[in-house]
Amino acid sequence: MARRDYYNDPNAPAANSIAVAVSAFIQGEHDRILMIRRTDNDRYSIPGGQLELGETLTQAAVREVREETGIECEVTGLIGIYSNPNHVIAYDDGEVRQEFSICFRGQALGGTLRTSSESKEVHWVAEHRLGDLNVHPSTRLRIDHALRESRLPYFS
Repeated sequence: MARRDYYNDPNAPAANSIAVAVSAFIQGEHDRILMIRRTDNDRYSIPGGQLELGETLTQAAVREVREETGIECEVTGLIGIYSNPNHVIAYDDGEVRQEFSICFRGQALGGTLRTSSESKEVHWVAEHRLGDLNVHPSTRLRIDHALRESRLPYFS
């Protein structure tokens, strides 16, 4: 399903739903960041997705990383809670979702990079290469918060 992100856009459609989402910031060898290129909007992102019934937030983050990248991981900390009502995501089925996402820090445990139905590319990206990628500002905010020296969680 295709999606379009509206970020601080006065012409954005009104939200008609909210769902709990998670994402995971994982650095590997040489501090490279685990990134995917999404199939639904063609942007680069850290892995993540929606919480499913019967799982914890951290279980959802581990599952999403595995499903989208092939990498097994563990959650090691909290980067932040993102709930900006000025960031809405419109899907082609008519749903317009207000952002509500919890971003975790994780550590890779193993696995082999692979794509999925949600990720058409999976890479370990050096920090200095992030500017070369089409990354949504909300994702870049999470990455910037993860890279800062303070380990206190961000929240909005």
